[in-house]
Amino acid sequence: MIKVVAKNILQDGTKDQALALLEEMVTATRKEDGCITYELYESDGNPNIITFIEEWESLAKLTAHINSEHFKRIIPAVGKFVAEDSPVEIYRRLK
Repeated sequence: MIKVVAKNILQDGTKDQALALLEEMVTATRKEDGCITYELYESDGNPNIITFIEEWESLAKLTAHINSEHFKRIIPAVGKFVAEDSPVEIYRRLK
C-alpha cells in the first residue's frame, strides 16, 4: 500500500476557487481503480493550507492517477492559486 500526503499552500483570497477544482479532483479520483482513500483536509492553524491524504493499492495505481486526464487538467489549474511550492510525500507501509 502507498500513502500520499500532498500539501497545497494557497494564496490569500483564492481558497474558494481552488476548492471548486480540488473537489472535482476528489470526485473523479475516488472512482479510479486502485484508489483506497482520497481525502481533502484543511489545516486548523491556517485555512489556506489544504492537504490531500491518499491511499493507493500500489505505486503503479498512483502513477496511473498522475497520468489521468483529470489530474493533468486540474492540478495545473490549481497551480494558479498556490502561494509556494509545497511538499508531496509518498510513503510505503512498513510491516
